[in-house]
Amino acid sequence: MTDACIRGVLEAIHSSPTQAALGLLLSVPGASNTVLEAVVPYSRMSIIQLLGKIPAQFCSRQTAEEMALSAYNRALKLSSTGSPALGVGFTGSLASTRPKLGDHRFYLSTRTADRFWVSTVTLSKGLRTREQEDKVSSHILLQAIANACMVPATFDSGLTESDVSDECGKQFNEDQQLEQLINGQICFKIYPFLSGTDMSSAERKIILSGSFNPLHDGHLKLMEVAASICGYGYPCFEISAVNADKPPLSVSQVKDRVKQFEKVGKTVIISNQPYFYKKADLFPGSCFVIGADTAVRLINPKYYDGDYKKMLEILIGCKNTGCTFLVAGRNVDGAFKVLEDFDIPEELRDMFISIPAERFRMDISSTEIRKNLGI
Repeated sequence: MTDACIRGVLEAIHSSPTQAALGLLLSVPGASNTVLEAVVPYSRMSIIQLLGKIPAQFCSRQTAEEMALSAYNRALKLSSTGSPALGVGFTGSLASTRPKLGDHRFYLSTRTADRFWVSTVTLSKGLRTREQEDKVSSHILLQAIANACMVPATFDSGLTESDVSDECGKQFNEDQQLEQLINGQICFKIYPFLSGTDMSSAERKIILSGSFNPLHDGHLKLMEVAASICGYGYPCFEISAVNADKPPLSVSQVKDRVKQFEKVGKTVIISNQPYFYKKADLFPGSCFVIGADTAVRLINPKYYDGDYKKMLEILIGCKNTGCTFLVAGRNVDGAFKVLEDFDIPEELRDMFISIPAERFRMDISSTEIRKNLGI
């Protein structure tokens, strides 16, 4: 394959909307459109830290798949809202300075929201130098990335009849994707229903979390006010399918709630993290829109095993991710309260921003709405 051909494929990948967490793509201009992060876990300890466990085999199909899934979740966290995310995993045992007892082989896997693909390649021993084996594996990896980005690219990988190659993959429908989310395999799923404004380049998210059972005008008005206060940012509603003290939502429940947002043209994220300090890790740099009732719980040591220092440590960790909390007034213990009614620890005060009552006030809750509707 010529350098010009490779360059053409790379440029086509950079022109696609897909964003990925790799290093091969850095060789041509435009890489920042595609590459979010490249990690080279070359040592065993590095792979263990990447996967969070000791793999059964360091060079195996399963390890490549798990690396791709880990990279996909990382890409989700780093990518622009609504941009397709791609994770790529590669592990191999190629020619070295010393003869190898086993096969010269490599495994590569790609993972997107709705598909995973894995290739297993065994190279003929002694046929190529290490540089030549690297070239073959790079071409096959490039082909896999192009396929995942839906970029047309067919070229000679350099494999011969004596080499052995096997490929397989699987498509995931929406129900399967949500099951993977609930089970903790993927960290969140975005439904980018936002209409009327192009926010695709906005890295910062303005997030209003809740159960939205049901979504009502108060939620929509609160997000509108929050977006006007925060300035530039991608407004997202967020539902955790996993609850702290209740059973997780079912797939059908999640889909029913998502439909509400499709009807009004608002983006919603389904995550599996019920706690804000975990959400801060998923959505670094975001502005979380919360009610005063939530704010008072956030700063209450009761919810941190009664440990004030633990509360501070966790919330300072949220602050260090660049997250802020925009607080709307709510009824708390029978009285309407705003942020200024609470004693925010000095170390955290600049992380909390008040929404003036004259900008937004709605006393009715989703619970009351459900009661009035008889549901």
